[in-house]
Amino acid sequence: MNSSSANWLIRNINIVLEDRVVTGSVIVLNGRIERIISHESMDKAELAESLESIDGQGGWLLPGFIDIHVHGGFSADFMDADRESYDTITRFHASQGTTGMLATTMTASKEAIEAVLQAAAEYRSTEMPFAALYGVHLEGPFISEKWPGAQNPAHIKNPQLDWLKKWHSEWPDLIRLLTLAPEKPGAIEMISWLAEQGIITACGHTDAVYTEIEAAADAGLSHAVHTYNAMRGLHHREPGTLGAVLTDDRIYAELIADGEHVHTAAIRLLLAAKPADKVILITDAISAAGMPDGDYALGGLTVVVKQGVARLREGNALAGSSLTMIRAFRFMLDHTSLSLPEVSRMASGNAAKQLGISDRTGSITVGKQADLVWTDAQFNVRRTWVQGRSVYENTVK
Repeated sequence: MNSSSANWLIRNINIVLEDRVVTGSVIVLNGRIERIISHESMDKAELAESLESIDGQGGWLLPGFIDIHVHGGFSADFMDADRESYDTITRFHASQGTTGMLATTMTASKEAIEAVLQAAAEYRSTEMPFAALYGVHLEGPFISEKWPGAQNPAHIKNPQLDWLKKWHSEWPDLIRLLTLAPEKPGAIEMISWLAEQGIITACGHTDAVYTEIEAAADAGLSHAVHTYNAMRGLHHREPGTLGAVLTDDRIYAELIADGEHVHTAAIRLLLAAKPADKVILITDAISAAGMPDGDYALGGLTVVVKQGVARLREGNALAGSSLTMIRAFRFMLDHTSLSLPEVSRMASGNAAKQLGISDRTGSITVGKQADLVWTDAQFNVRRTWVQGRSVYENTVK
């Protein structure tokens, strides 16, 4: 099939829909899902002979993954703020089944953050050849000094609403998500303003007590980054940030499902506490993703990767991950009792709903963009399509 073609069909495939799995075929026309034909009802005459046909070989067809918290991959970082790095990151993660993402920043200087905003805006203004950038996730710099994690403490600031107003004016609709510590001075005012602009606010790297998170949610906060990590934990007399995230159904909870950031028992607790449509799988991947063990830079700090686990050289804190979305997907299948459609929603559909783009992507539904991933029976990525265009193909049979 011509990689630029947006008209094709895939047959002999297990299609993961929002609520079930069907075996059959999918027809894509003009980059959109035209028909879903189950094996039981399939009339071979219905399969347009003029379309190029792919044999799915009994594998799986999944909605493309949406990663709303990713810093980089394959040696590149979004903080590099140049097109070559953005091509490298989006190409690599497309090879792992991701069809859309948010370019996630680090806690950095105002100038460095503005460079990312400019680079991301320019990248989005032209054809994006691999996974699509849906916008930017600002992780900091308005976070807690008590919970920096792998963020650079030198650049932590109290909320600066004037910065956000300037950025939103100069790059409208680019900032989609902002992570802050809601207990910081000026945070509630910033959350209210962000909510008015339709920008998602997340708690993260925060020492907030339960009532502070609830006040933030009342103001419009609706998200928690890398749940359990870099936040005040649960205590039975002071439920803390974590207690609010687990019990407040207004808040989406991100999860790094790699077996390092969150124990499987804690994952089960999260799944028991949160509605199924409020858990979002993310990678929090850094430039080390897809690369060998060694030393890497993250936000001006040195990260050491050993056996795939990234930690700061100074202090040994976990520093993002080398995770990919397909590995997170497999981890959830292997370590929870969730069904395939349930895990798929956490990897695709829930993020699409939080971003307000579920009308066009995030599930295999007639009329939506053909943002799709074909895997073999063991969930190894064979091919990835964005709006029907093939952006990655594994030619190994």
